Amino acid sequence: MPAGLKRYYGKGHLHFITFSCYRRLPLLKSARARDIFVSELGWVRDEMGFDLLGYVVMPEHVHLLLSEPKVGTPSTVMQKLKLRVARKLRKRKKRMNPGQMELPFTETHEPLRSFWQARFHDFNVYSDRKRVEKLRYMHANPVKRGLVSHPKEWPWSSWGFYFGGKPGLARIDVG
Repeated sequence: MPAGLKRYYGKGHLHFITFSCYRRLPLLKSARARDIFVSELGWVRDEMGFDLLGYVVMPEHVHLLLSEPKVGTPSTVMQKLKLRVARKLRKRKKRMNPGQMELPFTETHEPLRSFWQARFHDFNVYSDRKRVEKLRYMHANPVKRGLVSHPKEWPWSSWGFYFGGKPGLARIDVG
């Protein structure tokens, strides 16, 4: 772990996690890539036994609100999730013909060294007020970025579960 970075686990808090694609490139810009991410998130949640309370998948970063897992820590959740998504998306890109490749190349056509930035930001959510604040922040992200005019138009988020009465692409755990 880098010097000065502290993670606080084992306190029963929720974790608001933010992580980015390598160099903040829009490696999740396609609907297919975001669908794969959400699918893998569901598999990792079921395998590691954490509650998913919120998410939004943007073209170049992701926000998650989750509990600590029954097995491991939020760090091990992130390691497993990032690895699985990167492998799945890179494998798919290798099968495409070169004329269709949108990735794994940078805008200068150099091969990418990595799919994800190495670290992630983790904020302990210790109150209901903070939980609501973080959910509002993540659900507003696609609107603030100009991707949609209302959060209901962005299916790669938990907004529909909380406000739209729809289950969404990933199951939300409310306990």
